[in-house]
Amino acid sequence: MEEIIIYLSNIPDNRQEWKVLHKLSDIVVIVLFATLANADDWIEIGIFATTNEELLKKYIELENGVPSHDTIQRVMANIRPEFIEKYMKLWNEFLNHDEGKKLKKLLCIDGKTARGSGNKNQDALHTVSAWSKEDGICFGQKSVNGKGKEIPAIKDLLDVVDVKDRIVTIDAIGTQKEIVEKIRKGKGDYVIAVKGNQETLHDDIQLFFEDKEHLEKAS
Repeated sequence: MEEIIIYLSNIPDNRQEWKVLHKLSDIVVIVLFATLANADDWIEIGIFATTNEELLKKYIELENGVPSHDTIQRVMANIRPEFIEKYMKLWNEFLNHDEGKKLKKLLCIDGKTARGSGNKNQDALHTVSAWSKEDGICFGQKSVNGKGKEIPAIKDLLDVVDVKDRIVTIDAIGTQKEIVEKIRKGKGDYVIAVKGNQETLHDDIQLFFEDKEHLEKAS
């Protein structure tokens, strides 16, 4: 990881110096860490940076605070492709060595609807996939007729996909006791969304995070 951060600090910065508030290397490290935390777009990367500012300051300066997501997007768009390619090569080498193997990889379970596949007589074709963001590999797919039938497909995938030492991410449709038990039985961890329509669970989680004394003990 140290080699990667050193490399990022040496990427040429072509911005006008008198306009620069945030170091280019700081911005690239923010994107790296946010991506590891499963941020998928510039707004999510900006939110990650804002909520984890103290953590980030252990690795980068952030002399003028956290850049906005617009600034992050604009700066990243101006980096020449060959420098990003070299960074990706270093990152993949890191993942394949002993230190990188300690990182738990994400296994994303998500459903997509095939546009135009449905009509008044049948539901649209919906495919639930289990894929690894870091490896770029799809480990399994299950097709169902209609988005409302995702839950059985998720359970079927968890029966055949190895989740050991991985972090499984699923949206709120996967917030089911049986699904969580399958992940735990497979010796994996999980991050699952909870929405306001799951009222009791949503309120319990909110109360948990509002209890500062309990959080301090838990940490």
